[in-house]
Amino acid sequence: MMLSTNNIELRHSHVMAIVNVTPDSFYSGSRSLSSLDVEHRIERAISEGATIIDIGGYSTRPNAPEVSLEEEWLRVRCGLAAAAKIDSGVVVSIDSFRSEVIRRAVEEFGEVIVNDISAGEQDAAMLGVVAKYDLPYIAMHMRGTPQTMQSMTEYKNGVVEGVVEYFKARVEDIVAQGVKRERIVLDPGFGFAKSMEQNYELLRGLDQLRALGYPILIGLSRKSMIYKPLGITPEESLPGSLALAWEVLRAGDAILRVHDVRESAQLITLAKTYRG
Repeated sequence: MMLSTNNIELRHSHVMAIVNVTPDSFYSGSRSLSSLDVEHRIERAISEGATIIDIGGYSTRPNAPEVSLEEEWLRVRCGLAAAAKIDSGVVVSIDSFRSEVIRRAVEEFGEVIVNDISAGEQDAAMLGVVAKYDLPYIAMHMRGTPQTMQSMTEYKNGVVEGVVEYFKARVEDIVAQGVKRERIVLDPGFGFAKSMEQNYELLRGLDQLRALGYPILIGLSRKSMIYKPLGITPEESLPGSLALAWEVLRAGDAILRVHDVRESAQLITLAKTYRG
């Protein structure tokens, strides 16, 4: 089956299930190594309510080791093959900042969403590839690289203004390189070049990001901003993840990038009921 993005409206709320084909994701429950493990993870996510499967072959946790292009591609290809084999019609996104990974994916498997932590700044060819294939594009705010980002948390006028002003300029650059404005999704990048306090400041200021008029993706699931204040582990942080996701959804739709699909799908249903 060839993959497609035609049947998804990104302005609605969605559960994006994290499928890390890596050995070192910060949350052990999201690591999938064998092709059978990946297939089972995807099947379960779909059955629990995921409408997007996010496949990653390069861990972007703080201080994560670098991964070669070929190794990343082998991992991503494993996930794509599993998703295509399942033949569910689910939409697939690829968590990568490398244009060559995206190019190979599209040419072999079909249309994907591009989930780029660097908003096109790590690979100068990325936006051209996205434009060529007319792909949905998630641009995330980050400074530096996963290896250096936590030393880059100074924001002149606060993190909310810093993120909003970054996206105002960056979106225009992205559009100028041929990516359609209506295909762009913004991710404020919780945990990427932000201190714990800044993560919560950003969460409180999400209305300013929404005001830019683009769909938003939120990745809070089981991150250190949840488990460190509570003195617990990522494995114990589901309740906190859901509490913060509720704060996001109370104000409007969002794509939730999560480890826990069933619970997040239920949360979206409740938020829609709450908003009326």
